[in-house]
Amino acid sequence: MLGSQSKTRPKGDARASKMQTAGTEKRKARYFLVWRWHFYAGLFVIPFMLMLSITGIVMLFDDEIEALKYQDILYVEPQAEKLPLSTQLSAVSIAYPDSAVTQVIVAQDESSVSRFNVIGPDGNSQFVTVNPYTADVLGTIDRSESWYQLANDIHGTLLVGKWGDYLIEMSASLSILLLVTGVYLWLPRDNASRAGFFKIRFHSTRVLMRDLHANLGGGLSIVLLLFLLSGLAWAGIWGGKMVQGWNTFPTYYTWGEKPQSLHKDLNHSSEEELPWNLELAPVPESSHHGHEISHQSEYSASEQGVGLDKIAEYANSLNLPQYRIFLPRSDTGVYTIAANSMAGDVTDPRQDRTVHIDQYSGDTLMEVTWSDYSLIAKAMAAGVSLHQGDLSALNKWLNVLFCLTFIAISLTGFWMWWVRRPNNLGVPPRFEQDGIWRVGLATVVMLCLLFPLAGVAVIACMLVDLLIVKRSPKLKEYLS
Repeated sequence: MLGSQSKTRPKGDARASKMQTAGTEKRKARYFLVWRWHFYAGLFVIPFMLMLSITGIVMLFDDEIEALKYQDILYVEPQAEKLPLSTQLSAVSIAYPDSAVTQVIVAQDESSVSRFNVIGPDGNSQFVTVNPYTADVLGTIDRSESWYQLANDIHGTLLVGKWGDYLIEMSASLSILLLVTGVYLWLPRDNASRAGFFKIRFHSTRVLMRDLHANLGGGLSIVLLLFLLSGLAWAGIWGGKMVQGWNTFPTYYTWGEKPQSLHKDLNHSSEEELPWNLELAPVPESSHHGHEISHQSEYSASEQGVGLDKIAEYANSLNLPQYRIFLPRSDTGVYTIAANSMAGDVTDPRQDRTVHIDQYSGDTLMEVTWSDYSLIAKAMAAGVSLHQGDLSALNKWLNVLFCLTFIAISLTGFWMWWVRRPNNLGVPPRFEQDGIWRVGLATVVMLCLLFPLAGVAVIACMLVDLLIVKRSPKLKEYLS
């Protein structure tokens, strides 16, 4: 009897073993499913991640590149007293009679020049540098031909306009799916995964690449997420239609009808010179009631009413470390004093200040500071300063390190796919499982709802798989 009992497995043990096997099978199925999502998202994202990281490094060193390239016209010998801005403006107007001056960036220290933005008859925008002590015009910097401008245009639109913006937004949105699935695959679940968790092993090239890819990606996942979200806030759909619109500062007007000009219209080329939460807000208008005016052409500064020197005097009283003044561009245009972290005028976003002044009366029509920002706008202002490396030298060099790390993550991921790739695409194998993984499905649905272009990409892939791949044996084999 005892012998027979020892050879007979209790029903409870058999049931437990069966449940354990089922649990193991389910975990494997989920692992392979997440791996496939990670793989497909990675194939699309890697080229964009490389592009964003490389152009980001170039943009981080814009000031250094410009200073080296234009050092002869950017610095002057300090003298006893600076001339009024109006005198400097007159010198620029005489040197460029057929152009319109739209902005001045006041010299920030004793050895810096004043910069006047000039728009020529062809619509091209360039900086004219002026010696603030003598009003001598020193030279020009074409804003459309700078390394920063080229890197910024590639970084934002791939040089193809809104469709490039959509592609980059889609890749950034899918990067968040890539991030979520990558963290799931990275976290320890068994002895094999624990062996490489937060370790770099040199057993073989494959193991080394795997550990670098997983641990760099997992360890810097929060940093990458912050980069993605702050970058997506500029994107056309998620940023412009969803987040930015809901966090635009509600402007108020002293008189007159609601103006049609927006703050983003004050920007020159693709440079972001106004705060993010003001870009979609209308700009107040000057009222010429009681003032005789001549019909000024677009982009011309007012020669009547309040002069540029009075505006600069008021700006100096605000104790801003650096600021820029936008000149009125029409009869109803305003003077705008702007100092914000978005444009690099200040490094601390809490010092952000935007002031609009009536060009005739000198009245302040609107003033927006950090305290007026919404919670999301404050987070965005702080995030952009970090994103651009503006807070300090440490911030800049850490961003360089992060960009190089993102490049390493992308290249190691590509290398692992390339070396394990068989004759087909090398997609991770399917692991059949009955039923639906509710948590995984809910996560994907939530990401697709939060980031619409990620949803478009996922739905497009599902339709291609359903309507094309499954009907073609060759494609099915290649993508299996």
